[in-house]
Amino acid sequence: MNQMYEIRNELEENLGKKVIIKANKGRKKYITRRGVLESVYPSLFSISVENGDEKSIVTYTYSDVLTETVKILILDDDVDFSDLKSKKIS
Repeated sequence: MNQMYEIRNELEENLGKKVIIKANKGRKKYITRRGVLESVYPSLFSISVENGDEKSIVTYTYSDVLTETVKILILDDDVDFSDLKSKKIS
C-alpha cells in the first residue's frame, strides 16, 4: 500500500481531533501549532488553528508528513492542550 495513502487514511480516521503540528520552515526554524484537524483532501489536509482571538486555516500535504518536514501528533479526545505543557514532539 502507498505510504501517502496510509497517511491520508489515518488522518481521515481522526477528523475533528485536536492535533499538534511541528513544521520545519528551513534554516533550523520550526513552528509549533495547536489546532483541530478540519478536512482531508486528495493531496492535502487542513488544520484550524487559533492564535488568541484569531482563527486561521493552515494546510499541509501528505508528502510533508512523509518527508518529515511536518510532524503531527494526534491527541486523544480526553486530552486538553493545557495538559501538554511538558509534552514535546521530537
